[in-house]
Amino acid sequence: DKAPISIIFRATLERTINPEFINNLYDDVSQKQYTRKLIFSTIFELMNVVVCKIKPSINAAYKENSDNINSSLTAVYDKINGVEIGTSQALVRETSIKMAEVIHSVSGRCEPWIPGYRIKVMDGNCIEATEHRIDELRDTKSGALPGKSLVIYEPELEMATDVFPVEDGHAQERSLLDQVLPTIEKNDVLVMDRNFAVRSFLAGITKQQAYYIVRKHKGLAWSVAGEEKYAGKDEGNKIYEQLCTIEDDNGVSIKVRRIRIELKESIRNGEKELVIFTNLSRSAAPAKLIAEIYRKRWSIETAFQELEAHLHSEINTLGYPKAALFGFCTALIAYNAMAVVKGVLRRVYGEKNIRDNFSVFYMAIHLQMERTGIDMMVEESEWNIFKNMSINNFSVFLVELTEKVNLSHYQKSKQTKRKNRSKAKKEDPYAGHPHVSTARLLRGITP
Repeated sequence: DKAPISIIFRATLERTINPEFINNLYDDVSQKQYTRKLIFSTIFELMNVVVCKIKPSINAAYKENSDNINSSLTAVYDKINGVEIGTSQALVRETSIKMAEVIHSVSGRCEPWIPGYRIKVMDGNCIEATEHRIDELRDTKSGALPGKSLVIYEPELEMATDVFPVEDGHAQERSLLDQVLPTIEKNDVLVMDRNFAVRSFLAGITKQQAYYIVRKHKGLAWSVAGEEKYAGKDEGNKIYEQLCTIEDDNGVSIKVRRIRIELKESIRNGEKELVIFTNLSRSAAPAKLIAEIYRKRWSIETAFQELEAHLHSEINTLGYPKAALFGFCTALIAYNAMAVVKGVLRRVYGEKNIRDNFSVFYMAIHLQMERTGIDMMVEESEWNIFKNMSINNFSVFLVELTEKVNLSHYQKSKQTKRKNRSKAKKEDPYAGHPHVSTARLLRGITP
């Protein structure tokens, strides 16, 4: 009762990514790496407490649990450095399915952007440069990039449901699109930036009976198929719509809609208009809705910011690409578990209330502070009850526990408008003095 959100978070992890599940998944997907004495669930738990900021490093996490780990610290690092990217991807993909099931069961989804369609926002994430701890990096001053990935984010769940990692930090994100295409299902809608406006990829999406909303890339050829017409305004920006065609790799013309947005204010690079292509019908999504959805594409940027701010998603001491990507994927799993918490909160307190007032920042702080105390009070074996609990019983448990949450502990700080201050420069009465005494200034005497 004292820490309901921390209990929900831990129970979700225990149900969706318990040691038995992790080890079985590892055995199924790992191609080269295999288990000796050091089981994979041990490695995951060490990484998990680091990305959740419960422990500052793998070294610190290992020391805390060394009595229960029948391997040396060197063996632990060797295992982490060798985790295959297919394993990291499978962890995110499979656990997101189980966590989404929980959100569905408690009716905790957000309002759909387009009813009847599954929105997937796709964007790339480049892991920050690491420290030069590896021998091969010590002779260069250049930033060492350990990898990047494409992430699929579903706003209805507020979860990252898929990831496509690559070890080469200089790899083109477009090179991963061939991996994305087989995962697209009927009635999916991919919302993407212009980097992904590739003719063959867009044609492939259409062939899957799926849809896209993508900003125009200057290299994407298109032909006019109708007159441009005014379609209304969105937040003061004028919107125009036009039928056009885009050819696939075989020269077959595919009809699409071209949405042009005249911006009231120019964006970062000075551009005054946005052009968006979509193969959604006008009846499914009018032009104003397309413009609104593309604007909300920034929800995935918010997710990346929360990953960086509230979780240790990019551990710059992990120089080996496989290790860095494993850390990033572990952070995605923790982020998704937090999304389950928000899903149950939406069910109990309402979507608008949680969106406007609930702070993920304060939730992350509570999770970090309360974890150690919970581990001391609750025996590890007591969490096993959640592994085999029916989804209905688990949902009832979560809702009942959520009703005990004191939302005032997680209230967002209200931002106030800044006062307009005069930009006129004032003379510094103490110019030439390297220091002043704050206490003297407060008392109104010469500092």
